[in-house]
Amino acid sequence: MEYKSLIQDVLQNQTLIRLVLGNKRKKSLEYSKIVVRPFTSKDGLMYQAEYFYEKKVLHENLKASEVYYALIDLIENSFKQVNIFTVDADYQILAAKPEKAKIIKAEPTMKPTELEHNITKKYIIPDGKPCDFLIRLGVMNDRGQVLKKHYGKFRQINRFLEIARDVLDYLPKDRTVKIIDFGCGKAYLTFALYYYLKKECGYNVDIIGLDLKEDVIRFCNKVAQDLSYDELRFEVGDIAEYHDTTTDMVVTLHACDTATDYALINAKKWKASVILSVPCCQHELFSQMDNELHSPMLEQGILRERFCAILTDTFRVLKLKEWGYEVSMIEFTSLEHTAKNIMIRAVNSGKADSKAAAEAQALADFWKVSPTIMQK
Repeated sequence: MEYKSLIQDVLQNQTLIRLVLGNKRKKSLEYSKIVVRPFTSKDGLMYQAEYFYEKKVLHENLKASEVYYALIDLIENSFKQVNIFTVDADYQILAAKPEKAKIIKAEPTMKPTELEHNITKKYIIPDGKPCDFLIRLGVMNDRGQVLKKHYGKFRQINRFLEIARDVLDYLPKDRTVKIIDFGCGKAYLTFALYYYLKKECGYNVDIIGLDLKEDVIRFCNKVAQDLSYDELRFEVGDIAEYHDTTTDMVVTLHACDTATDYALINAKKWKASVILSVPCCQHELFSQMDNELHSPMLEQGILRERFCAILTDTFRVLKLKEWGYEVSMIEFTSLEHTAKNIMIRAVNSGKADSKAAAEAQALADFWKVSPTIMQK
């Protein structure tokens, strides 16, 4: 992960406890270090920056929307080292040359204080109340206390359930709700969905977790059996080749590259009422994109990669609209192995959008690309 993505992730997930900028680039810089802490005010989340001079300390308050750009500017122009203390981990950024910055990760050493992290949030699954699947998966201890090293996972699970809560009205209440989670991995979120819908909301459910790793599937089935989660099962399978007849909800979190497209295509084929998808590794169009006007951007690898992700997800949004879905791009808490944190949330309205189809084709012609999502 590059240092900019790390800082963005820490700020977006609101896990920052303290950040220290030091080892100044120029002797002429009047202050020797800056300490940044989050706090809340009547205006919401803010960040206090303390500037340490030889004989004084000055303070500046930054809005949440300002702090990222301020930090990047300070790293690029004023300081060579950054120490970041978060709920989940400690990080040290060594940025003598920002473009080749080194990141060192360690176990967390600080706890949030009232000033630094006083955002009170009511979670769907609260900290301090025993939850069987979280205990079984090692996120909580037997007393229901979230383990410090897994607090990021705990927050992610609750954020996912908040999103699921927002689409409950689109799920049937008079019959069993069928859900497929493509690429479920160790299935923290699959178990969470079962727990929430079955135990908290009283839905009858039939949930399938799908993944390519046989050892992971064996583990997840054992956990489901141990917890008597009888309507939850896990199968080995590939998204592109999975066959079914119908489903009410399709979940795909960080399915790599075109795997996301096949999940969306299957969801449309099954007339799924709800789709929750976090795309990842959007590489398909990287080598296809060709546009003379934008060649200065495309010749820069990192810019080409980022724009490729935006363009790919734009096609997905437009195709979903064409198929009759109302689509929102929302922020989701990223996973440990990727900084990707944009979710496509789609609900089936049954109203096909012909304008979206024309827009997708015009965009494909302009960029001279042929995305998988438009071939099915």
